[in-house]
Amino acid sequence: MATDNPVESLQEEATCPVCLEYFKDPVIIDCGHNFCRACIAQCWKGSNTDVSCPQCRETVQQGNLRPNRKLANVVEIAKRLSLQAAKGAGEERVCGEHQETLKLFCEEDQTSVCVVCHLSRDHRDHRVIPIKEAAQEYEEKLQGALGPLRKELEVALALMSAEEKKTTEWQGKVKNRREMIAGEFNKLHTLLREEEQLLLQSLEEEEKETLQRLQENITKLSQQSSSLQQLITELEEKCQQPVVELLKDVKSTLSRSENVKLQEPEAVSTHLKNVYKISLDMGEALKRFEVDVTLDPDTAHPDLVLSEDRKRVRQGVKRQDLPNNPERFDTFPEVLGAEGFAGGRRYWEVEVGDKPGWELGVCRESVSRKGQDTFSPGNGYWVVGLRDGGYEALTSPATPLPMSIRPSRVGIFVDYDAGEVSFYNVTDRSHLFTFTDTFSGKLHPYFCPGLHAGGTNAAPLIICPVPAQAGGNLGP
Repeated sequence: MATDNPVESLQEEATCPVCLEYFKDPVIIDCGHNFCRACIAQCWKGSNTDVSCPQCRETVQQGNLRPNRKLANVVEIAKRLSLQAAKGAGEERVCGEHQETLKLFCEEDQTSVCVVCHLSRDHRDHRVIPIKEAAQEYEEKLQGALGPLRKELEVALALMSAEEKKTTEWQGKVKNRREMIAGEFNKLHTLLREEEQLLLQSLEEEEKETLQRLQENITKLSQQSSSLQQLITELEEKCQQPVVELLKDVKSTLSRSENVKLQEPEAVSTHLKNVYKISLDMGEALKRFEVDVTLDPDTAHPDLVLSEDRKRVRQGVKRQDLPNNPERFDTFPEVLGAEGFAGGRRYWEVEVGDKPGWELGVCRESVSRKGQDTFSPGNGYWVVGLRDGGYEALTSPATPLPMSIRPSRVGIFVDYDAGEVSFYNVTDRSHLFTFTDTFSGKLHPYFCPGLHAGGTNAAPLIICPVPAQAGGNLGP
């Protein structure tokens, strides 16, 4: 707050912009602003990375706190001058009408009066108290009002810091999603280049919209913080005024402080929308790599029932009496594709329908077929599935897959040489997930129709037929 009074100007320069009190152990940060050491430490509490200045919002390094000893000396000078000014202004004031000392305070009219005023017709029936007693009483009330206001300011600053953190996290999510989109479309080359630009544009619009809403939250919180700081400064200045000025409009000042209500920011979701879909016909891009996959009965768990054409698999109601050959899975209801491959590109689609549980993907030919196993890339499985109502990629730990439209058909694309296994929701032509790894040895298509679950998951997984013009049989 600008002032022509040099003492007040010096007081402002000696005041911390966070706590609005004289600096205690002042430090200077990279941008040149000064704060109490304890205040700036509280503002940056919980952040391990670069932080921003609470005054100018410039990004600074957290560890660069330099003591400002010259400012500390200025603070001591300001304190002494302030004390002298307060003593000089403490002289008794005189009633302009009666030229008597103002020794009383009229509660009803909220004004300082002299003894003659008190006995006059205007104030005779009013409640009056000694002026010093009134000043002490209202000073206590003003001090009491400062506490809640400072707490509101603390909450506002914390909320603003949280919104800034959310903004950074959001930009990180956008960056990661942008990299995923670019990587996916590098596989599809020129056929999907136009679609890539459309997706990036859509993502950018979502980014701008969300960042705008987050910035609006920060702006509103900053405005509220400024209002709170101004009100706190007004109350502190009020407390420093002589008794008559302190009591002037004191109820109005208190009323404004009591009616302060911090407006919390609008809740802004930072979950990316699942709207990034391949709008071109998937057949144009991937079906030229489509292969004819059939199931290998020698690997099927005894609970599984395969169709005669080896294109369908479901869990039966009772265990079959089958030889326990080394290739057969004996713990989970799993089965592999008959043909393995150790290079090239392969694509196939599987109808999952409305099944409440299933798993699909590829695995190494060398995976253990007996006993318990963990389905993760580290153990030779690159699989996605529907479990307990949620879609996930079986990474370690599992990666949830947001889904706007439930897939009734899933496409699996393997680029062995590039070390990628990609999954697509054929129903809405969207990309689900891509594993990136280094392959060795043969890979086989992997199928798990899920547990029977009393008939609720009895429907089969169905390997979709391959068009005549597609790639043909799966081979090495």
